[in-house]
Amino acid sequence: MRNIVAIVGRPNVGKSTLFNRLIQSRHAIVDETSGVTRDRNYGTGDWNGKEFSVIDTGGYLLDNEDSFNREIRKQVELAIDEADIILFLVDGKDGITPSDEDVARLLRRTDKPVHLVVNKIDTPDKLSFSAEFYALGFDRLFALSATNGSGTGELLDEVVRDMGTGEDTRNDDLPRITVVGRPNVGKSSIINAFIGQERNIVTPIAGTTRDTVLTRYNLFDFDFYLVDTAGIRRKQKVTENIEFYSVMRSIRAIENSDICILMLDAESGLESQDLNLFALCRRNNKGVVVVVNKWDLVEKDNNTLKNYEAVIRERLAPDNNVPVVFTSVINKQRIYRVLEWARTVYENRSRRISTSELNDTILPILKQTPPPVHKGKMVKIKYATQLPGAYPAFAFFCNLPQYVKDPYKRFVENQLRKLWDFTGVPVKVFFREK
Repeated sequence: MRNIVAIVGRPNVGKSTLFNRLIQSRHAIVDETSGVTRDRNYGTGDWNGKEFSVIDTGGYLLDNEDSFNREIRKQVELAIDEADIILFLVDGKDGITPSDEDVARLLRRTDKPVHLVVNKIDTPDKLSFSAEFYALGFDRLFALSATNGSGTGELLDEVVRDMGTGEDTRNDDLPRITVVGRPNVGKSSIINAFIGQERNIVTPIAGTTRDTVLTRYNLFDFDFYLVDTAGIRRKQKVTENIEFYSVMRSIRAIENSDICILMLDAESGLESQDLNLFALCRRNNKGVVVVVNKWDLVEKDNNTLKNYEAVIRERLAPDNNVPVVFTSVINKQRIYRVLEWARTVYENRSRRISTSELNDTILPILKQTPPPVHKGKMVKIKYATQLPGAYPAFAFFCNLPQYVKDPYKRFVENQLRKLWDFTGVPVKVFFREK
């Protein structure tokens, strides 16, 4: 299970800048105006081979009774409760402020690891500015600059030392299949239909499921875990504190799954949030089965299903090599086909190809269609091997890997898919220097 690292502090100390630095992306809005972050941002960081989730919170102000600040305080308190490790960020240029002391009092009540991070120490001559912050009562103090990155390595070294083993809480190696989707598309209903009992609460109200619910399914030659998750809406629509952390747990469930069943509502079709969820599954290298539920409510003719599927694949392109199943959970129509595809995709994701078979099969094709000549230089591919890991990834060793561009990588991926069945799973292709 990934650890969660929460960044907390008063407004305008650089929380979003540090967040962007940790996830190596400009995901959070950064501005000199205090209070820019009102919602919570979340992303994934990686250090020394350890992945972790990062939460960026709004600025904590105890003495401001503005309605936004009351809401932000609740979010910060929930972030502290949800996190495994806390980064308490302060501004080294401003020194200790009353708001910093308010945050310190809040954090002293937790028994979780707290790292006091003194930001805006941009040059060595400013290191002395950080000493006064020991008065806040925390032993672990790190001086850094979130803007230029100096000092972040030492902080991250300590953060990953505080992390757990990252091992899953399961006591066996059964696959974990997570059902995801927007609210009220039938996620809990399909799990209840699979197991034949009302295991999960189902109502017409969107957002009934608040937390992830794990159920072992051991019937009809299937044996795996089914995970029901809270519906994930667009972030600007997530206003309730509990719902935000339900969404966070759903995202963690995706991160810790093997296969994701992405459920759509047949009446509303594939919406932008469905595409976001699909992208989230793919970024985490999960196998995907797309399930179009409530198919009984759609008026149909002979070509409806074929045309509907074509639209879905067009919108998922170029990553559209996934099974699409049309179901009616209420009528139990094709629901076990979903389980069959989930097992098949899991097997595809676990597929291993020997180095000899891979080279004997793929190299003649690549020799016949080599990478385009770049700047008068020819790329010669020597050999290939499948990399170890939970999903299919292949390394191709050649003389000039920097000249192999994305179109040719997609060509190689397509050849791999033609030769072996990787339906529903991502295939990563890397070119490396021999």
